Amino acid sequence: MEASSTSLKRLKFGKLKVVRRRLLQRYEHQPFISCLAGFYSCRWKRYQRRRTEPGKCCCKMIGTLVVLGFSVTSLFIISLLWGEQWQTVRLSFQITAPYLHIGAITLMVLLAWPVALHAVRADRKVVQVIIVGPYLAILLFLFLIPLGMYSPCIREMGTLGPKPALIGHRGAPMLAPENTEMAFRKTIEHGGDGLETDVTISYDGVPFLMHDSTLKRTTNIKEVYPNDTDKNAAFFSWDTLQELNAGTWFLKDKPFACMGSLSRADQEQAMNQSIYTLRSFLRLADSHNKLVIFDLYRPPVKHPYRNLWLNRTLEVILKEAKIRPHLVLWLAGGRSFVQSVAPGFQQTKGSKAPLEELWMENIVKLNLPYTQMSSEDIRKYAEANITTNLYVVSEPWLYSLAWCSGAHSVTTNAVHILNNLSQPLFLMTPQQYNVMWILTDLTSLLLISLIFALHWWRERTFSCCANDGDSMLDSGTYNKFRTELSDIPTSVA
Repeated sequence: MEASSTSLKRLKFGKLKVVRRRLLQRYEHQPFISCLAGFYSCRWKRYQRRRTEPGKCCCKMIGTLVVLGFSVTSLFIISLLWGEQWQTVRLSFQITAPYLHIGAITLMVLLAWPVALHAVRADRKVVQVIIVGPYLAILLFLFLIPLGMYSPCIREMGTLGPKPALIGHRGAPMLAPENTEMAFRKTIEHGGDGLETDVTISYDGVPFLMHDSTLKRTTNIKEVYPNDTDKNAAFFSWDTLQELNAGTWFLKDKPFACMGSLSRADQEQAMNQSIYTLRSFLRLADSHNKLVIFDLYRPPVKHPYRNLWLNRTLEVILKEAKIRPHLVLWLAGGRSFVQSVAPGFQQTKGSKAPLEELWMENIVKLNLPYTQMSSEDIRKYAEANITTNLYVVSEPWLYSLAWCSGAHSVTTNAVHILNNLSQPLFLMTPQQYNVMWILTDLTSLLLISLIFALHWWRERTFSCCANDGDSMLDSGTYNKFRTELSDIPTSVA
C-alpha cells in the first residue's frame, strides 16, 4: 500500500517536472514574455533558485517606476523654480503646460502595469471595474486637459512682438560688483539697453549708488571703520565713502551660484572698485545713449537733506550730469514738481492703476515685479501707450514668457545670458501644439492598450496549460503549481 502511494507521488512529481520544463521552454523561445515575467517578479535569470513571494517584487518594481515617472515629470519644473518665489509656479504652468501634459501621460502609462495586473487577477467583475474605472477616468481627463491649457508662447507665426529691452539690475551683478562702474560697463559691453540702480544721498549732499541701508554687505567697512558697520550709509560724508573698497566682497562672497569664474583681468578690476556717484553713473549712461531708472531713497530723520532730496537729485541730473531728459525713467515721488522742472523725464509708476489715474499723472511706463505679469494687462496698457517693465527677470524661460506676453522691457541680473536668445523658449504654433497633443495621446493609448492586452493574454496562456497533455494532473495540484510559477522562470531539479 505504501509502495503504491509512493509510486503515485513519484508519477505526479514527474508530471509536474514535465509541465515545468514545457513552461520554461516556452519562455526560452519567447524572450519578450521572459522579460515580462522578470518585470513582474524581479527574477530575470532563467534558472534562479531563490524564490520570491508573488507580488512583493512586483510591487517594489512598480513603486520604483511610479517614483521615477513622477520624478521625470517634476524635474523640469523644479529646475525652473530653483531659487525663485512660490508665485513663479503660476507662471511656470503657463509656459510648461504642453510638456506637463506629456509628463502626466507618461506617468499614467507606467501606472498601467499595476492596474492591469490587479485587474486581470481580480475574481469578480465588480472588483475589476473598481480598479480600472478610476484609472480610465483620470486618463480621459488627461487626454482632454490640453483643451483648457493656455500659454502665451502658443501663437500664430508673425504675431510675436519685439524682443523686450534689457535693463541691467544694479549693472551686471553676475559679472562684477553691483552698483560699481565695472558692473555698468559690463552691462553696456553685453548689449544692455538700460541701467538700473539705487541712489542714496551722503551727509554732505553727494548722491551715490547704494542699495542697502548700511555698507557692511558691499564694502570693507568692517575693516576700515569696524564700529560703524550698522550706521546708515547716508550719515557718512563723501570723503569717508571714497575710502572704502566696493569690490573685494564680490570675489569673496560670490553672490550668485551660477556666476561662473572671472578672468584674471576681471578679478583685478573687481578688487579695485569704489562707491560710484550718481553724476558719474548718469554721464556713463548718456555717453552710450542708455536709459536709466533708479530707486531714490529719502535720507533718514536728522539728515541735512531730509527735505531737499528731490531738489538735490534733480540738480545733479540736470546741471552736473547734464543727461538728456528722455533717457531718465523717473520712478520716485514728487511728480508735479519734477514735471515742472524736467518735463522730458519718462514718468514711471511702480504699481498697477486704472488708466484714468495713470493719464492724470502722465505715466508712460509701469515698473512691476514679474509675479504680476499678465498678457491681458500688458496689452491693455500698451493700447493706451503705456509700456511695461518687469523685474527681476534673470532666467531664460521667464524672459521667454515676458517676451510672449508682450512686455516692453525687463530688469535683469543676466544681460549676458538673455541677450543671446534669438527667440522665446517653448515657442510653437497652435498647429504644432495640436500635433504634439494628439500624437502623445494616441501613442499612450496604444501603449496602454498593449499593456492590458499582454496581461490578459498572459493570464489566459497560463490557464490553458492545465489541459496541455496533463490529464493526470488534477486541478488542485495544478493551481498550487501555477501559484508557484506566478513569478517564473525557476530552476529545474
